[in-house]
Amino acid sequence: MIRNIAFDLGGVVITIDPQQAKQRFIETGFKNMDSRLNSYTQSGYFGELEDGTITASDFIAKASAEVGRQLSFDDCKYCWLGYRKEVPKRNLDKMQALRRQGYRVIILSNTNPFMMDWAEKGNFDSLGHTLDDYADAVYKSYEMRVMKPSPLAFRFMLEHEHISAGETLFLDDGKANIDAAATLGINTLLVENGRDWTGLLDDTLSQLNAIQP
Repeated sequence: MIRNIAFDLGGVVITIDPQQAKQRFIETGFKNMDSRLNSYTQSGYFGELEDGTITASDFIAKASAEVGRQLSFDDCKYCWLGYRKEVPKRNLDKMQALRRQGYRVIILSNTNPFMMDWAEKGNFDSLGHTLDDYADAVYKSYEMRVMKPSPLAFRFMLEHEHISAGETLFLDDGKANIDAAATLGINTLLVENGRDWTGLLDDTLSQLNAIQP
């Protein structure tokens, strides 16, 4: 029986636009963004930010040195929020419905302090709510100090939640992340960025709950 549902944030809960993010960084003065940003895992000090190797302050210092002028937290936040395209209400409504049905709703995301400053402190849904209002727990790569698709990210979530892999369903838009979760026995559902996955989730839960004791 599925009791826990874990969601990736970017590409699942929110629709992302990697090209817009790259363009914002380029406008700010960054170079070679095609090789540094993608939809799933970043490289260089961008990746170090998301795996917790460096702090937001470290990132600002490195970024300022690269572009040749002092950047602020808000400058960097503006660039990172280029990833944010929309926050579909249907996704948030589904997460709330799942919680009312008794499922534990979890976020497991490769992310950084700039994105989370919006998601957890700002107006996440345009109604004054934060991401935390829609999830029972949020696991962030920079706090865990490990990024998906490392199995350690999934183990961290399972161990800290005190839940079993077999009772957990994980949704992500990245096949590498789905494959890594599956190796641990976690049930998985690969979805597409920007597509409505709510009906597919219902079907998957029906199937899994019908075959699992």
